[in-house]
Amino acid sequence: MLELQHTISKSASISGAGLHTGHLTTMTFKPAPENFGIRFVRTDLAERIEIPANADYVVDTSRGTTIGIGDTRVHTVEHVLAAIVGLQIDNIIIEIDGIEPPIGDGSAMPYVEKLLEAGIEKQEAPKDYIIIDETVMYHNEEEQVDIVALPLDGYRLTVMVDYQNPALGSQHTGLFDLGKEFVSEFAPARTFCFLSEVETLAEKGLIKGGNLDNAVVIVDHDMSENEIIQLKNKLGLNSDLSLGTSGFLNDKTLRFRNEPVRHKLLDLIGDLALIGVPFKAQILAARPGHKANVEFAKKIRQLYQQKKLVKKYQHVKKEGVVFDINAIKRILPHRYPFLLVDKITHLEMEKKVVGIKSVTGNEPFFEGHFPDEPIMPGVLIIEAMAQCGGILLLNSYMDPASKLMVFMGINKAKFRKQVVPGDQLVLQAELVSKKRSVMVIKTEAYVDNNLVAEAELMAGIVDREKNNGQED
Repeated sequence: MLELQHTISKSASISGAGLHTGHLTTMTFKPAPENFGIRFVRTDLAERIEIPANADYVVDTSRGTTIGIGDTRVHTVEHVLAAIVGLQIDNIIIEIDGIEPPIGDGSAMPYVEKLLEAGIEKQEAPKDYIIIDETVMYHNEEEQVDIVALPLDGYRLTVMVDYQNPALGSQHTGLFDLGKEFVSEFAPARTFCFLSEVETLAEKGLIKGGNLDNAVVIVDHDMSENEIIQLKNKLGLNSDLSLGTSGFLNDKTLRFRNEPVRHKLLDLIGDLALIGVPFKAQILAARPGHKANVEFAKKIRQLYQQKKLVKKYQHVKKEGVVFDINAIKRILPHRYPFLLVDKITHLEMEKKVVGIKSVTGNEPFFEGHFPDEPIMPGVLIIEAMAQCGGILLLNSYMDPASKLMVFMGINKAKFRKQVVPGDQLVLQAELVSKKRSVMVIKTEAYVDNNLVAEAELMAGIVDREKNNGQED
């Protein structure tokens, strides 16, 4: 059954202080057209700046997820995004007159209530899902974080945390039906932190809007009465503070027995919204945090962009082929006798590409190089590797037809074996560095798994109309 996009029916606003900045803001949800996505708009600035809610615009993940363009920021967006995704809203404008959404009670529930008040409206365009059809993994050894996406025709999340703290212990939770479980089981879960973190956060100028009504504080060490008073004054709290006996400051009553890990799952929902489109997969996460969540979202987003580009240029799906010769002609400007890549068999956007060039006795260059002992010129092997690199780099841009790759330098070129008719060149190009529009690519060519040529290429991406007729 075709699943359609959704927006909200009317505007709805919420006001309050931001968790970390303490700034008072008003945030207004507004309907958006089909295929618009989720965008934040700062209304307090002279210029209207829209910041798309996707991983390309993440600028900080230290104590929350911050997105921005230039000097314009919106802090701590994860709870807002979780509410939007949890209600399966695809297109929405989020206007905010400051730098951080109101924290509410520290959960996503205040945003959920406002969105439900606005009403959810079905649109006519189908949802633009990314279907995860292969295992995608993220691992951070230092922080012991693992996140895995597995193929599934649905949306499931499972999260486990273990902070080696008696008050929290090891906890796990899972969401198996977004429509039935999100609002009641996960949206109310509040943010939390450890008592040992509170003073450090305050000293860093954070949690200015934090209090015991919008956060659960886990007691992980003893404090004297004098230290408690000092902490209370530092935080500017009017209410009394006590360590209590439950393991939570002021013996805070939890909404769920495992509320902390449920909030971690809530954060994961919000951060994975930064993929930019809904997905179908099973996500397993051990000890996730904003940094890891966003890095994982970037991997999935890159996979989405790659699938979208492949679909755009490769019109007929072929086993073991990413781009056939017809697709390559749609991407590269080269033509006979200078098109030296027959197909692309592997592509990782902005990382690596593998292509094939079958060398036949009919190649025009063999007439002069050399008639009695045909050898493929080394410069053309480099050209073939460079064309592979062109596909790698031009597919970093959503409109490669408007771009050209111009080579600026060739370094460390070596030719190790002759290439003759009947050989099949396996061409590899790997991105080494990228600074603005200048890239360095490591290229290699193999015949029968033997390295025959290699070079390091420096290239620039330019608009076609600015190229003045110069192209690779």
